[in-house]
Amino acid sequence: MWPLLLLFLLLLLLLLLSRSLGGSVAPSPFSADSRRPPAPLVTEKATRRAVVKTVFSADKVPSGLDAIVVGSGIGGLGAAVLLAKAGRRVLVLEQHGKLGGCCHTFTERGFEFDTGIHYVGNLQEGSFTRFLLDQLTEGQLDWVRLPDAFDAVVLGGPGGSRTFRLQAGEEEYFQGLKEQFPGEEKAIEEYQRLMKRLRSGPVLLVILKMVPRVVAWLLCHSGLLPWLSPFCSLAAHSVKELVGALTPNPQLRAVLSYLFPTYGVVPSKASFSMHSILVNHFLQGAWYPKGGSGEIAFHTIPVIRRAGGSVLGKAPVQEILMDAQGRACGVSVKKGGEVVNIYAPIVISDAGIFNTYQQLLPARARLLPEIQAQLSMVAHGPGGFTVFVGLRGSREELGLEATNYFMYPGEDLDGIVSRYLASPREEAAKNIPLLFVTCPSAKDPTWEMRHPGKSTLSIVTFAKYEWFEEWEDREVHRRGEEYEGLKQSFVGAIMQEVFKLYPGIEDKVEYLSGGTPLTNRHYLGSPRGEFYGTDHSMARLQAKAMATIRAQTPVPNLYLTGQDLCLGGFTGALQGALICASAVLNRNLYLDAERLRSRLGGTGDKKRN
Repeated sequence: MWPLLLLFLLLLLLLLLSRSLGGSVAPSPFSADSRRPPAPLVTEKATRRAVVKTVFSADKVPSGLDAIVVGSGIGGLGAAVLLAKAGRRVLVLEQHGKLGGCCHTFTERGFEFDTGIHYVGNLQEGSFTRFLLDQLTEGQLDWVRLPDAFDAVVLGGPGGSRTFRLQAGEEEYFQGLKEQFPGEEKAIEEYQRLMKRLRSGPVLLVILKMVPRVVAWLLCHSGLLPWLSPFCSLAAHSVKELVGALTPNPQLRAVLSYLFPTYGVVPSKASFSMHSILVNHFLQGAWYPKGGSGEIAFHTIPVIRRAGGSVLGKAPVQEILMDAQGRACGVSVKKGGEVVNIYAPIVISDAGIFNTYQQLLPARARLLPEIQAQLSMVAHGPGGFTVFVGLRGSREELGLEATNYFMYPGEDLDGIVSRYLASPREEAAKNIPLLFVTCPSAKDPTWEMRHPGKSTLSIVTFAKYEWFEEWEDREVHRRGEEYEGLKQSFVGAIMQEVFKLYPGIEDKVEYLSGGTPLTNRHYLGSPRGEFYGTDHSMARLQAKAMATIRAQTPVPNLYLTGQDLCLGGFTGALQGALICASAVLNRNLYLDAERLRSRLGGTGDKKRN
C-alpha cells in the first residue's frame, strides 16, 4: 500500500507544481524555437567591446523598464534573457567594467584568461541544459567536448605520486574505476548504485522552491520527503561517512571524493547528496565554450538589448529602493560623485544573498524576521585563490592537455585540507593541500587562431579570507609590499607543484599573477572571496533550507537569482535564473521549455544544422 500511496502523492505534487504558477497572461519565453544558424566567431575587438564593455551613464538607461537585474553573471543574464524573450524590457547593472560575472574573460599582456568557467557537464545533445542554453543564446554558443579522460586525480605520498583518470560515459566512468582499482568492484558498484538512486535529486530541489509555500511547508514537516526521495534521506550523511563505509582503500576513498573542490566543502562536512549532483553532472563527460567563456555574455546580451533593455557595466548599485508600502521599486547607482535612481516594478538580485540582504536593502528591510530567518540558514562559502599563467609556446610545444588535474599531496583529502584551513597563513602557504590545474588554451579549438604561439594555465585552490582580511580596505593594486609578499608565497608554492605536472613550462612563463579572496571580492563582488556563493555544507541541502530560500523574497517585488538561490557553479546559477524568471512571469518555465523541446522532437538538431 505504501508504494501506491507515495506514487499518488508524488503525482499530486507534480500536478500542483504544474498549476502553481499557472493563470499567467505573460507570454512564454519558449513559445518558439529561437535558434538560428551559427554565425562565424567574432574576434574583432571593437565589436566585442561594444557588447561586453558598455559603461553606465544615466542617458543609456532605457525608459519604461519592466525589471532591473543587479549583477551580470549567468544567473542575472539568464533571468534577463528569459524575461526579454517574454517581451519584458530589462536593465542589467554590473559593478565591474567587463560584463559577464564569473563568465567574463580578461586579457593581460596578450594572454586571455577565464575567471570562472573551467568546464561544464551534462551538455550532451538532447540534454535539457544544452537545449536551454541553445534557446538563451539563439543557437550561437557552441560547446567543445573535452577528452574522454576529462578529469585526472593525482595523489602524492611517500612512494611518489599516482594518477587516476575519470572517463566520460556512465559505464566507462565506473568500468574505468574498476580497472584502476582491481579487487574493489563491489565497492565501486555500490557507489554507482547510489549515484543512480540520487540522480533525480535536483528535481526535488526545484520543486521545493516552486510549489506554493504552504505545500513546501507540508512536505518539509510531514516526514514524507525521506520516503519520496533518497536524495532527501541521504542529504544529512557526509561524503566521508558514506564513501568510508564502501571501502577501506584510502586511494579509492580519495578518488571517489575528489570532486569536492567543485562545490567547496571538505568530505566530512559535505552532504553526499550534494556530491552526487556533481558526479552525475559529469558522468557523460565535460564541455567548454568554443571561443572561451566570454562567448556566454557575448551571445546573451544582444537578446536583452533587442527587447528594448540594456546591460551596463561600471554601475555599482548602492541600494535597492523601496516605496512607502515596503515594496522594491528600483535601485540607486553611484556614478562619480552622483547617485542615479532608476525605477522599475521588479528588482532581481544576482548579487548573492549576503550582499542583497545585508548591503543593498535599506536598514528597515534588513531587520524583517523573514530576512533574518533566511540569513540564519546560510554561511559564507570558502574563499578561493587563483593563479593565472601565460606561457610562450603552443599546446603541442609545451605538452599541455585539455584534461583537468586535481592534485593532492596525500590520500586523506579531508585531513590535509582541514589542517591547511586551520593553519596560520604563513604555514598554510607552505602546505598547499590541493590544486585544480586546467589549461583553457588546450580546450578551445579556436585558441591557436586567436592567440598563436601562446598558452595559458589557471590553477585554483582554497584560501581563507581571514588570511588577507587586514588589507580589505586598501585599493586594488595598492595593498602594499606585505600583502604582495604573502600572495607571492602562495603563488611560488603552487607553481613548484605545477612544474612537476608540466616540467616543460618552467622557462616559458611570460605572465604570472595570483588572485586572493580580496581579488574575488573586488572583481566578482563575493563578500568573503567565495567562488560558489553560500556554503554548500549539509545544512544547505536540508529540505527546510531548500524550501525557504526561494526566488520570491520577503520584500515584495524583490527576487533572487543565481548561485545562492539554487546551487553553486554555472549550471546551478542557470537553474536559479529559470526558477527566478518562472516566479516573475508566474509561469512554470520548466514545463514551457519541455513542451517546446517535445515539439522539436527532443533537440531540434535539424534546425541547428
